[in-house]
Amino acid sequence: MFNIDTGLALAVAGAAIAAALGGIGSSIGVGLAGQAGTGVISEKPELFGKILLLQALPGTQGIYGFLGALLILIQVGLIGGNATQISLSTGWQFFFAGLPVGLAGLYSGIYQGRASAAGLNAVAKDATNTGKAVIMSAMVETYAVLGLLVSVLLIFGIQVS
Repeated sequence: MFNIDTGLALAVAGAAIAAALGGIGSSIGVGLAGQAGTGVISEKPELFGKILLLQALPGTQGIYGFLGALLILIQVGLIGGNATQISLSTGWQFFFAGLPVGLAGLYSGIYQGRASAAGLNAVAKDATNTGKAVIMSAMVETYAVLGLLVSVLLIFGIQVS
């Protein structure tokens, strides 16, 4: 019914989910912050540097998802070697190992974008609010980092025979 390649396919699917969900979260978050930032710089172009920082913050979730995917692909030998034949069970393990970074990246990217957009409104009113706005937005980042950490621990804990 299943052959040995099914395990590898599941591992690749786990890598794809990690990268795709993190990328989706980042693109939505950066888009939300970018919309708010564009409004601010249309009125106060001198704030561009501060606006750019707040817009860029939600972009890290895509990087974390990419890192999770890369680690899975390295572990199964698709990068840096020959693909390892893995069992169906091991494939499922890699699949589920990609979920924490993917899902945390999806949701935290969106909500970090919302926090950044709100921070941009505060910066528009008073540029000295930039540091506070960055801290508020960066707090959401904590959960993306935790999702990455869980995925990394799971990926390196999987025995590839």
